[in-house]
Amino acid sequence: MNFKAYQVCATCIHFQAVRVNGEMTYLCSRLKYETKPSYSFQCWDPKEHVKRLMEKRGNINE
Repeated sequence: MNFKAYQVCATCIHFQAVRVNGEMTYLCSRLKYETKPSYSFQCWDPKEHVKRLMEKRGNINE
C-alpha cells in the first residue's frame, strides 16, 4: 500500500466534522470548503496518528 491510500480529507489535520441541525457537515478549515471524507486535495497534511501508521508500514517517504 502506498501513501496515496491515506491521502484523503478524513486523515488531514484540516478536516472538521460538524453536526448542523442533526446532520453531519464536513469542512476543510484551511480551504474553507465543504468536503467529504473521501475527497483529496493537494494541501493534504496528515494527522499525527496517520503519520505514525505510515511510518510503521514504511510508506512515509513514497
